[in-house]
Amino acid sequence: MCKTIRQAIEAEDRGFLIKNSIFLPFHMELLSVWIGKDMSLLSQPDLLTDFCDQKGDIHIREGDSYTNLIFVHHKELKKEYGHHKGHIILYVTEKGADIFDMDRRHYVKLAFHVDTNDVCMELIDNPFDL
Repeated sequence: MCKTIRQAIEAEDRGFLIKNSIFLPFHMELLSVWIGKDMSLLSQPDLLTDFCDQKGDIHIREGDSYTNLIFVHHKELKKEYGHHKGHIILYVTEKGADIFDMDRRHYVKLAFHVDTNDVCMELIDNPFDL
């Protein structure tokens, strides 16, 4: 059985990473993604919204108990963003939830560490207050 986003994060479950592919222990509707180096006053993350099957920035695949996100234009996320160099923020709802209900939307921050392939997940209130 697949956990909800909140259940997985509160249980401190972790995703895992293989090169440019992230596996997360829940299903979701992906609304947008911010990806970028940790911010200075001058830097700004890229906003990704193109999740098309053919030529999109992100490809999405679902298994019985996970979601797999493949970041097409990146070779190795851990090297680019691991060990506090950057992060990815997903703007999501639960799979099948009403995406128009603001209370159902979540920001999920993903962080990587150089020494493992674990993906740490955290619910955040505002992606601009990091």
